[in-house]
Amino acid sequence: MSTMHAVDIARLSGTAVAVEVVAETGSTNADLLARAATLEHNLLLVALSQTAGRGRAGRSWLSGAGSLTFSLAWKFHLPLHALAGLPLAVGVALAETLASLDVRVQLKWPNDVLKDGAKLAGVLIETQSAPDGGLWTVIGVGMNLALPDELEQAIGRPAASAPWLASMERAALMAALLERLAASLAQFEQQGFAAFSARWNRLHAWQGRPVAIVDHGATLHEGVAAGVDDSGALLLDTAGGRIAIVAGDVSLRERA
Repeated sequence: MSTMHAVDIARLSGTAVAVEVVAETGSTNADLLARAATLEHNLLLVALSQTAGRGRAGRSWLSGAGSLTFSLAWKFHLPLHALAGLPLAVGVALAETLASLDVRVQLKWPNDVLKDGAKLAGVLIETQSAPDGGLWTVIGVGMNLALPDELEQAIGRPAASAPWLASMERAALMAALLERLAASLAQFEQQGFAAFSARWNRLHAWQGRPVAIVDHGATLHEGVAAGVDDSGALLLDTAGGRIAIVAGDVSLRERA
């Protein structure tokens, strides 16, 4: 991995964040996890091309020249269980940034950003203990700005793009995303997901609609999606009453 250039350390929400941009790498998340033990500051790593991107539950994330792929290593001084709602809070930060740029999106539990009902962006969060007792959290984001036909065919499922964002200067787009993310992460550390739950619910793509919770092809629950609670659990109104879905390795699919 060869660094194209590094931006001077900035202070966002009172926290130092270093920025690096690379021409190509396998996975920005993997790179930051490998460096976590020696990081001195929170670090944003942006890849112009990512050849081995990872998605949730071991899936691959395919990206091309029209994609924006980056990972942010952010140190929390919280126990691991307190980060349960973090992927949803990151989704809120992304959605609110995009709305400020006139791109309206919605959120799908637990980590997808949808535009016109198709996936525009995804979030993958991984953690590693820090030597000082903190917790390095590596937040990976992949976003389709433009979607060439060959990439759409390779993905093999509906995907969205945002041509307006593709026409923006990448540095300006990344600066807007980083500023909102940093503020949101600082707020999450102080207030937890409770500060984001109402905002997430306003952006919920499938609020009040019948859905099925599936895991490895097996349907676990069916009901009506009722948003999320203050811990980030998905609330599902089933025939037997309201239940909270907290497992990480599940998919939310709309019933026919």
